[in-house]
Amino acid sequence: MTTSSDMQTLMNRYGIVGRNEGLREALATAVLVAPTDLSVLIQGESGVGKEVIPRIIHDHSRRRGKTYIAINCGSIPEGTIDSELFGHEKGAFTSAIGEHEGYFGAADGGTLFLDEVGELPLSTQARLLRVLETGEYLRVGSSTPRKTDVRIVAATNVDIPNAIKQGRFREDLYYRLCTINIKIPPLRKRQGDAVLLFKKFALDTAQRYNIPEPIRLTPDAEAVVNSYKWPGNIRQLRNITEQLSILSESRSITPDMLAKHGITPNSDDDTGIATIGGSNTGSQHDYEQEIKILAHAVFELRSEVQELKEKMQGSKTWHNTSGSALPVPVSGQKNNASSSYHSLPNNLDIATAEEIVDDDTLNIGDMEKRNILLALQRNHYKRKLAAEELGISERTLYRKIKAYGIDE
Repeated sequence: MTTSSDMQTLMNRYGIVGRNEGLREALATAVLVAPTDLSVLIQGESGVGKEVIPRIIHDHSRRRGKTYIAINCGSIPEGTIDSELFGHEKGAFTSAIGEHEGYFGAADGGTLFLDEVGELPLSTQARLLRVLETGEYLRVGSSTPRKTDVRIVAATNVDIPNAIKQGRFREDLYYRLCTINIKIPPLRKRQGDAVLLFKKFALDTAQRYNIPEPIRLTPDAEAVVNSYKWPGNIRQLRNITEQLSILSESRSITPDMLAKHGITPNSDDDTGIATIGGSNTGSQHDYEQEIKILAHAVFELRSEVQELKEKMQGSKTWHNTSGSALPVPVSGQKNNASSSYHSLPNNLDIATAEEIVDDDTLNIGDMEKRNILLALQRNHYKRKLAAEELGISERTLYRKIKAYGIDE
């Protein structure tokens, strides 16, 4: 892939838009490595579009006529992931009423894309390393090795070197996966590409929903889109464009209209989304998530105590130390993911949460366990929904459920 015309043809085929050199270098590397069977590790922040790279690699390889399977490792519970990946024998565990082939068996001769590979438990990492080194694996409940010819392409937004230091990822597996390393730049580093992507998503949305005229940015709005940091990267930009396409009566998008969706010049998002896979280390990201969970638990506990007081006093609201009224939660009310922290003060930040958690009178472990249990109950013990409410991954929630011995 050397000529600009070849590159443009590739980008058109996969719906890729952008002039950034880092992006084009990643695409060129994908095409160059495709004819080989080398393992590839794709790194980049959440939402940058890493999933297109393994598709390009598969389509340009000798395996293009074979099976391509994409798996999100972070969405599979730890207790079943070995069975999902490697299969199981009949009777291997209580619910194993028959044999299961597993993804490595189903993708034999093809390509397996392991997204969020940094979320794999250590025991599964050992199994994966064996497949990469020998081409052999064991089904759960079997002692007979099976052979597979699978090309592995993995992706992660985790800081793997830092995860290795923390003992959460095997160093030997990292070097085995990272034979070829492809890095996808975040949108904030792709100067000018945000406007091009906005135009593409606006046109796509108009065609999909039969909208007569796609939305367009005014010159001032283009400047805002270019200067915004886009912590959620391409995924966030697509969502904003679709919202504006559907909800805006005017087809001309101004800076004021963008501001209503939180898109303002040179603004930084304070939701913590930008820290995922960004410049912060994995330990910092985990720490901030823990603080948010604990802060959420503290405020729920305080509001419930206050609710009891209000019932005795006949009042319906309570006030925080600054004097602003906060809603009293309704017992048993189910919160959705987008409103999981609406009961917290709007100006709550990590520093404030740390002050709360530093209170020696609080039993942090019990509080976190209680908050996780409440989230599970509100979401009818659906771990995915509970994890979204708590602001953590489903894998992290599963580990905490096991650690605290919570009975589902």
